[in-house]
Amino acid sequence: MTCSACGATPLVHWQRRLTDAELADYIGLEQARRDEQILLADPQQATPVFGPLPTAADVTRAVHACGQHAIGMNAAALIHAKTCTAPNPATLPACNCTPEPAPPPEPAPTASPLPVSWGGTGGA
Repeated sequence: MTCSACGATPLVHWQRRLTDAELADYIGLEQARRDEQILLADPQQATPVFGPLPTAADVTRAVHACGQHAIGMNAAALIHAKTCTAPNPATLPACNCTPEPAPPPEPAPTASPLPVSWGGTGGA
């Protein structure tokens, strides 16, 4: 792994969606893996069953950058578009795309009381 802009040792990374060509290669590799599993499967057993092939929304690619070519920390926490050209020194500390919105925060877990035998007040 090296910085995508200059080849230096990376210090940070973020995610972006795969380009159309990268996605086609990824799906081709996944299909080849499935084909090989079917070919190597025991004919006396059930044929392997697979889910649907991945879509563009299912996969991302890591983008690496050195400190000089890193985008901002808040932007790095988001998934970037397949057309994002970061790290691009001309656009730093931002990038040329609109990243996907952050997922909504997960609700806080509900507390369950400890059993009396554990020093709790009773309950589950």
